[in-house]
Amino acid sequence: MALAPDQYKIEKAPLHVPTLEEVAEVFRSYLPTNFAESEVEVVDCPDLLQDPFFLAERGLCGNPKIFEIGSTQYLLPLVQREKLYDLKDIAKAANLEPAYFIGAGAGPFPTYKGVNCEGIYNVKFNSTRIIEQLTRVAHVEGPDEHISTKIVPVNETRVALLGNLFGSEGNPGKVIKVHVKKRIGEKNFIETLRNSIEEKYGKEHLVGIGGAFLLVQGKAKHHIMRDFSKTPITDEEGVNNWLKFYNMSAPMIGVGTFVSNDGGALDLRVQHFHSYSTHREAGHYHYDTTPEIVEYLGYFNVAEEVVRVDQPALGHKLGRD
Repeated sequence: MALAPDQYKIEKAPLHVPTLEEVAEVFRSYLPTNFAESEVEVVDCPDLLQDPFFLAERGLCGNPKIFEIGSTQYLLPLVQREKLYDLKDIAKAANLEPAYFIGAGAGPFPTYKGVNCEGIYNVKFNSTRIIEQLTRVAHVEGPDEHISTKIVPVNETRVALLGNLFGSEGNPGKVIKVHVKKRIGEKNFIETLRNSIEEKYGKEHLVGIGGAFLLVQGKAKHHIMRDFSKTPITDEEGVNNWLKFYNMSAPMIGVGTFVSNDGGALDLRVQHFHSYSTHREAGHYHYDTTPEIVEYLGYFNVAEEVVRVDQPALGHKLGRD
């Protein structure tokens, strides 16, 4: 069972909303610091239902919002298993109808015999039915710790513990297209985009962006959380020893959000993307491991509002890389 909405607080705050053209220029001017080739333009969103993205809806437009759900404080140092939230309740509170969510979060572990899992959220619904359910989970399985991935049951709309999701009506419309090749710097793809808006807006304005990218070519480091730790994890070394890391191969589709700053009292996670593939790999995106050949293609939209769900009192920031 998920927590009832009256058991936690949902706060909404407006974001600074620069034009797509302005943000595209911010990206355009910054990307050459980290990639040898880069192209940024404002375009009509392609049909993201189709190959190679396979999302649950065509576009990223219509009432765009970013959602920060829960916190790593509910996962570490020990899990708080009662922290389960239903996206249907959250969408209703946020006045998002129909609701299309993509992004990164902890998966609905009760569906998988209580085993901890990564959630790669990709679902559209309205007040009466699930329109399309393509959310995946990934977990570590067996003594060899291989990757196990599954599409969740059609009516499973819960997020556990923490999540960073981009919500919209999923409509077609204008978006920012970003295409880069050959990484020459130390930052990952999303970090480069985030640093660009941080430099432009971070001290003055909170800007939120969400969307999807394709790792077209190359490999990238990802992690999958092992099952919930039975002993407290209290530092980053403990976090890294607990996580299981994999080098995953293109094509991979990443979904999530990033922001220009942490929103001060909102305590936002500044970037968080999870990836999946049609060859049964999935997990939390870190960075590509093949800079000479890497290629990314992304489509992004600027959010108009941030929705903060069940924020804890300010505490540790473990596990937020």
